[in-house]
Amino acid sequence: MSISRTVTGGLLLCRAEPLAVRPAAHLLRVRLLLAPAGGWSVLVPEEKPWRDGPETVAEVVSGWGSALAIGTDWPVLGLWWEGGRTGFALSSGFRRTAAYGWDAAGRPAGEPGAMRALSARLGLDPVLDLAELERLTRADTDPALDGEGRLLALVALLTRAGLALPPGLAPGEPADRLRGAARVAPGVETVEWSGWRDAVRAELNAVEGGPLGPWVRGPRARLLGAAQLTAGAPLLAWAAHRRSPGWATAAAVLLAQGAATLAYDRARARR
Repeated sequence: MSISRTVTGGLLLCRAEPLAVRPAAHLLRVRLLLAPAGGWSVLVPEEKPWRDGPETVAEVVSGWGSALAIGTDWPVLGLWWEGGRTGFALSSGFRRTAAYGWDAAGRPAGEPGAMRALSARLGLDPVLDLAELERLTRADTDPALDGEGRLLALVALLTRAGLALPPGLAPGEPADRLRGAARVAPGVETVEWSGWRDAVRAELNAVEGGPLGPWVRGPRARLLGAAQLTAGAPLLAWAAHRRSPGWATAAAVLLAQGAATLAYDRARARR
């Protein structure tokens, strides 16, 4: 059955366990339902921010995915469906978002390299899985497969990478039905905005738990801070001797960063 042209919805698939996803999800400042999905996590919005705002559901989901993925070492795949069209947006760290979509009839509309990026970033088989993904970009391979069918085929392929969506959480469902299924999913929890203090704490936890964590807190961070101070002090003296404001500024930045890194590590260690 094809997606109704009035059905709109979206969800986020994170290649990480809920424990890792929860801190980053707090920063979106929206109420979400978070549930385990095999070795993944699924996030379902409690509200419909695309209904009254200027952004489409594709833009909202893509923005959420980009915000979640920054500062983490796991990718986020946002799925959306709206007005008979379907698609995805893949976010991973600071790399460019890879997006692809289909119209109601299943005709492709997206970036040529999106499927290759999807396969590489999710660790799929570079031969067999990529071949199946690329089949979804050719309307002539299965003209009867509409936009919903192609998005469902994509999700089915991700089961090879460990994805196991809870019952009822399938692309193409109305947002209300999707939310109802998420509320009864095993291990579900609610993630919501709880103020700037908790948001800052969540952001720090997310950064510390990401790939930059060892350089923010711990032995590597202390070495980095000490190295910045060691390099900054003689550079500042040399800049003062040469009366070079440019090098003086660079030295001041090094000293400030080094002092801030050491102070932050010391403060977090006391907690």
